[in-house]
Amino acid sequence: MPRGATIQEYAPKLNRTPADLVRLLFEAGEMVTATASLADEMIELIAEALGAEILIVEPGSEQELELLAMLGVDDEEEDEALLEVRAPVVTIMGHVDHGKTTLLDTIRHSNVVAGEAGGITQHIGAYQAARGDRTITFIDTPGHEAFTAMRSRGAQVTDIAVLVIAADDGVMPQTVEAISHARAAEVPIIVAVTKVDREDADTTRVRQQLTEHELVPEEWGGDTIVVDTAAPAGIGVDDLLDSILLVADAQLAEDLRANPKRPAIASVLESHLDAGRGPVVSVLVDEGTIRVGDTIVAGPAWGHVRALFDYTGKQVTEAGPSMPVEVLGLDDVPLAGDELRVAPSDKVARTVAEARAQRRKLAQQRHLTTLGGGARLEDIFAMVQRGEVATLNLIVKADVQGSLEALTDALRKLDAEHEEVRLSFVMRGVGGISESDINLATVSNATVIGFNVRPDRKARELAQQERVELRLYEVIYNVLEDVNAALVGLLKPEYEEVVTGEAEVREVFSVPRVGRVAGCYVQNGVITRGSRVRFLRDGTVIWKGSIASLRRFKEDAREVREGFECGVGLENYQDLKPGDVIETYEEREIARV
Repeated sequence: MPRGATIQEYAPKLNRTPADLVRLLFEAGEMVTATASLADEMIELIAEALGAEILIVEPGSEQELELLAMLGVDDEEEDEALLEVRAPVVTIMGHVDHGKTTLLDTIRHSNVVAGEAGGITQHIGAYQAARGDRTITFIDTPGHEAFTAMRSRGAQVTDIAVLVIAADDGVMPQTVEAISHARAAEVPIIVAVTKVDREDADTTRVRQQLTEHELVPEEWGGDTIVVDTAAPAGIGVDDLLDSILLVADAQLAEDLRANPKRPAIASVLESHLDAGRGPVVSVLVDEGTIRVGDTIVAGPAWGHVRALFDYTGKQVTEAGPSMPVEVLGLDDVPLAGDELRVAPSDKVARTVAEARAQRRKLAQQRHLTTLGGGARLEDIFAMVQRGEVATLNLIVKADVQGSLEALTDALRKLDAEHEEVRLSFVMRGVGGISESDINLATVSNATVIGFNVRPDRKARELAQQERVELRLYEVIYNVLEDVNAALVGLLKPEYEEVVTGEAEVREVFSVPRVGRVAGCYVQNGVITRGSRVRFLRDGTVIWKGSIASLRRFKEDAREVREGFECGVGLENYQDLKPGDVIETYEEREIARV
């Protein structure tokens, strides 16, 4: 039986009428109508009472098998002669701020940390690094507990898990969680102890803590490789790469082979909607080779591969096993965790995608929460004080699918902790906040939460006009703190963010000894030298900082008003493109009444 089935759907399979099952549940103390979705426990209770054997599956599992058959999927073993050696896929896991991304930076000689909000990795990124004539594929997963689902997905597509533990901090809750994910995926674990060059580093304590979780270091007679590292200083990084290749050769020689000639199968690691390029999907190729022009299907989306980009952003024509690539060409945004496959024809791809989309739509309708009587975040305090049970309606928009999923899961956990307040998700989506989102918030009395996305000017003006509450965040801690504070009626005095100016980049100039300068047109408000700045591309925040220089013609200016042109130099930021938006803002403290 599919999870969430109704009595009307369940009764015929047991040769009973719906009334029989309603009566049976009533006698067991459960009041349920024939059209209500049943909890797993109720489905099992009915089966036990009637002596039936039951297997509860996700909705649409049977239909999915039929769709996979249309795609030509078979479980036959590959011809040994066609199998070729592929790169091992390694997942970097561990607690927040233990140095996972810094370690990866050192390995691939780049800098990701500087661009992370609050220094926290909030997306899955996949990269490749060379060691001698060998290639290793790395997946960097977020460390904060809210990203459990994303980390779990990372473990499922990996061959080896590298568990990162800071020598000055030791084993933490998310470290234990990462160990569980790696064990569930049944992959070898290598431990990298980071920050060993710090004064308060205690590598012996870390090893003792590992033994408590049945990870006994090799030097203590166990079978877990533990490598001491200090990434910025380059200590132990080469040893770690050698250990990864050693484990790959010793334990996984048979598994690290794939047929590059079969139709490609890939795992969707991340997906988002780009205003200029359409749906952009990050995938890791598991089997076969994906090529430009292939007909593909991923979840409820299908299309033709329009372009492929490797992890450096370089355009490629094909990608084989263990290669992470960005795929353009799908007609919709699949979910992170979906499987991307090359389809035999356009007709099959369209049929499979439409069937999945219809199934997901029905599932959404079935579980859609009633929207009536919702309260906004700012009103929750008063309602809780009066002892009323309040419903907080939320519209959640995020920059990528993985962040959206993680944020939703984290908010649902908060909901479960508070009996006096109920959370209801009116809509969840990927991309910038639009006027239609504000209109939906108006009719459903919802609060709009934007995570790493911004409203455009029209949406912001409409929100002010309709008094829709807009809350914009870049670090997940802050979202959870605010919502939790509201749910317990303890919202503290807050800072109101006021957008003071907005300028569109029309041209980009290179100036000697200064670098790249944006030629801008001020569309709204006033741009002031020294202002705090957000740099937006397609509604997404890609940089925050301040204005270093502001000029009108050849003269320095203190401010430039709406309707005038100016030259803007940003402090330590050069990646400027026409069409980008420079948004200046200030924060004003407002005390809560």
